[in-house]
Amino acid sequence: MCVGLSACGGGEDPDAGTNGLGKLTAPKIQSRTVKAAQGAKAVRLSGTVVSNGHSYKIDMRLKDEGGTGSVTTAGRTFQLLRVSEHLFLKADAGFWTHQDAKGSGATSQAGTAAAADKLDGKYVKVPVGDPAYKRLSGFTVKGALLDGLLTLHGKVAKGDRGSAGGLRTVELTGDKGAGGTLDVSLEGSPYPLRLERAGGAGTLQLSDWGKDFTLREPAGSETVDYGAQLPES
Repeated sequence: MCVGLSACGGGEDPDAGTNGLGKLTAPKIQSRTVKAAQGAKAVRLSGTVVSNGHSYKIDMRLKDEGGTGSVTTAGRTFQLLRVSEHLFLKADAGFWTHQDAKGSGATSQAGTAAAADKLDGKYVKVPVGDPAYKRLSGFTVKGALLDGLLTLHGKVAKGDRGSAGGLRTVELTGDKGAGGTLDVSLEGSPYPLRLERAGGAGTLQLSDWGKDFTLREPAGSETVDYGAQLPES
């Protein structure tokens, strides 16, 4: 006869000390992590995203009212800041020189350099009607961005246990990994902590869940009018 439950057990419970998420089915885990993500007031996204043949390295802090951070593509980095519907872009002179030279072969080299110097390190307000607004603001909209990123394609299954950001995790896979992989926290709220997108479309870390941050529009002395439609980035 066994004396005490520990003597008869089949080993240590892998879910001991966790939020119990690992005991659930894959669809239930997915539902809870998406709900937790959308309910959080803030998040930080960092890593790479491949979209429409372009690779972007991003480091963005997002909340419902807007977002702020950096985007790097083709070796050029720019800062984005959105407060409500007001979107601002900030970059150095090199970024603007490249954009202006690409956009107008008739622009003199001296004129391009002078214009770039004026824009160097300043916030440029992106008009809502500018084609660049929709493209750039997409990096700053928390709800829509998470909806797209957290979608796993194909049949969702539960994978291995692991860790991310110092927290224990359980893995979710779409189509055995071909449809994306998501590492979900087994500690505290079931937030998604790491994402490998389907088709090699990038890897992202998701952190600072619920940590609020300040958003404010730049002062007038920090802004300058671009004076034309923003170029394609």
